[in-house]
Amino acid sequence: MKNTRYIFILFVLMVGCNEVKNAFELPVMGVPEVVEREENGQIVYDTIPHQIAPFQFVDQDSTVITEATFADKIYVADFFFTSCPTICPIMKQQMLRVYEKYKDNPQVAILSHTIDPEYDNVRVLHDFAERLGVESSTWHFVTGDKEAIYMLAETSYYSVANEDSEAEGGYIHSGAFLLVDKERRIRGVYDGTIEAQVDVLLKDIDRLLKTYEKN
Repeated sequence: MKNTRYIFILFVLMVGCNEVKNAFELPVMGVPEVVEREENGQIVYDTIPHQIAPFQFVDQDSTVITEATFADKIYVADFFFTSCPTICPIMKQQMLRVYEKYKDNPQVAILSHTIDPEYDNVRVLHDFAERLGVESSTWHFVTGDKEAIYMLAETSYYSVANEDSEAEGGYIHSGAFLLVDKERRIRGVYDGTIEAQVDVLLKDIDRLLKTYEKN
C-alpha cells in the first residue's frame, strides 16, 4: 500500500508538468484545477496551476510563518524530524549547501517542516538550528498541528509524511527537496539524500531566479 502511494505521488508530479518552453524555464508540477465560469452567456473553463495551500506554523524563533512569509521569494521545502535516525542527517547536510549558497540572497528561503511536532517544539527546533549554525531569516524550521502538516505534505507538496510504527524512528517521510516559485507553484523535485540531485537543484534555483529578472 505504501509503495502504491509513492507511485501515485510520483505520477501526479509527472503528469502535472507543463511543457518546458525554453532552456531556462522549469516545468510547473502538480495537477491543475479546472474552474468553471460564465462569460457572455457561455460556460468557459479556466485551468489554474497547482499551488501550495495557505498554511500557518511557528518557527524556531516562535515567529508565526505563513505563505505570506515567502511573498516575492522562491523557497525549498522538505519534511523531517530532529530525532530521525535514517535520512534526515544526510538531508540537512545537503540542505546546508542550499543555505550557504543563498543565505545572502533575500529572494531565496528554506522551509523545513517537522513531522514530529509533539517532540519538535520551538525550543528543540531552535537548538537544532543553532547546532547547524543557520539563521532563521533564511531557513525556517516549523512546527504546528500534526494533521495540518501531514495534510499539507500530501495534498500540496505531494510528499509522504506520516507516523509508522514499523519505520525506524516511528515516522515515514520523503527525502524530497521541493522547489517552490514566487507564485507558490512546485517547479522541481529532487532527492535530498543524493549530492548530484542537489547539484541540479542549485542550478535550477539559479534558472528560476533568472526568469524573474526578465519580468
